[in-house]
Amino acid sequence: MKILIIGPSWVGDLVMAQSLFMTLCHQYDNPQIDVLAPAWSAPILDVMPEVHQSIEMPIGHGELQLKVRKQLAAKLKAKVYDWAIVLPNSFKSALIPWLAHIPKRTGWRGEFRYGLLNDLRTLDAGVFTRTVQRYVGLAFSKGTKPDDFICPNPKLVLTDERIKSVMLEFGINTQKPILALCPGAEFGPAKKWPVRYFQEIAAFHIKRGGLVCLFGSGNDRAVCNNIVESFSVQEVKNFAGKTSLQQVVALLSQVDQVVTNDSGLMHIAAALGRPVVAVYGGTSEYFTPPLSSLSRIICSDTDCRPCQKRTCPYGHYHCLEEVKPKQVTEALVELSLFSCRSE
Repeated sequence: MKILIIGPSWVGDLVMAQSLFMTLCHQYDNPQIDVLAPAWSAPILDVMPEVHQSIEMPIGHGELQLKVRKQLAAKLKAKVYDWAIVLPNSFKSALIPWLAHIPKRTGWRGEFRYGLLNDLRTLDAGVFTRTVQRYVGLAFSKGTKPDDFICPNPKLVLTDERIKSVMLEFGINTQKPILALCPGAEFGPAKKWPVRYFQEIAAFHIKRGGLVCLFGSGNDRAVCNNIVESFSVQEVKNFAGKTSLQQVVALLSQVDQVVTNDSGLMHIAAALGRPVVAVYGGTSEYFTPPLSSLSRIICSDTDCRPCQKRTCPYGHYHCLEEVKPKQVTEALVELSLFSCRSE
């Protein structure tokens, strides 16, 4: 069985898609799973044992570029895939499998995909309530419900050599317990817990004799700089915007605990088996939770959440302000005790 997956465009969604890959490997004897996804995704796909090959999608999100799609489809046609599973819901994402003449093309009904997909599913959002269910459900026949299958948790696997190399490169001392803080979120401010609260969490961990490491993209550099200004470089290391995605994955694999917003790094940390405390504001903790038994979700009971908006419609961000640092520190202590018992 040769399967082409048209992958999603967000880090967190790509990590959750591994649950589908794992399911396909369980269903079929040694399937070849290739994933067509943006170039940035390669470091994530490379640490998914189920993936045979990552194929770079040369077209940006939202762009048509029909000529380029036809050229790519011709190359994929030569690979003679048996099945294509299209995870995004756009018309454009379904074009390449159709142009490549892949015989079975599966996906949820989206924008004008009739004909492009010949195994078209109608999504009942009240039944498939989580993103991971919507991905894994495509591995099964029509009519299969989430109660009929189990969604395995993603599990990223790194080599010892890669980890050792990155740890040496960045001079990380693992003799102290490491707390990772991930204060960014590409989605928008409605996902971002206040900076001063992250500072309190950092102070809490440092007081317990630990080291704090900050992670994020170049867009998160300013917020991370605001957090570290209260501490010495021996206490807090700021890696925001200074690491590749491959390096971030390796570094996160060695931390002891993670405090994070609802973000791609949250999903990576959970898939690495790190104890994660995730703060949810405007987004739903039911739709895209961290997929790990070593995770704790903290959110407020504000009436207006989850609004699923990028910015607060009312401008007050109460859903984030009302999640206090004490709730997070209590969850960290609980996870420490839970991890010790598990070991």
